[in-house]
Amino acid sequence: MSGESDETGPIDYLVVEFPAGSRTGEGLPLLVDLVDRGIIRILDLAFVRKHPDGTVEGVELSEVAADGGTDIAVFEGASSGLLGRDDIGEASEVLEPGSTAGILVYENVWAGPFAAALRRSGGRVVADGRIPLQEVLASLDAAEAGV
Repeated sequence: MSGESDETGPIDYLVVEFPAGSRTGEGLPLLVDLVDRGIIRILDLAFVRKHPDGTVEGVELSEVAADGGTDIAVFEGASSGLLGRDDIGEASEVLEPGSTAGILVYENVWAGPFAAALRRSGGRVVADGRIPLQEVLASLDAAEAGV
């Protein structure tokens, strides 16, 4: 690995579902802020709508921006090629009919220099993962209850 890839942070994805009529755009300014501060880099961003009959269609970024009143034109054309049609189809399978979803692939830029330093010192990632929020809350509740 050389050049920019030496400092590339972990790549994650999110699929966020919004039931019909619930999308407010409240999170979009926070996403823009994370990018502006160099914490994350958006690699792919797509929006889809799953109709009541189960068909899925893409939603234009301008339509999403109009709903929330937030200018997210900075994300127009965000496409690295990591998020393909098959991925969008797979993500759409878990959506409820009538909902809309945002599919986001992003780099954790903050972790890039840390990961590069670990690699230079001979370290290597042998496992990684994410603990779902529900599990964290359940564990905290159990600890608080003395279980």
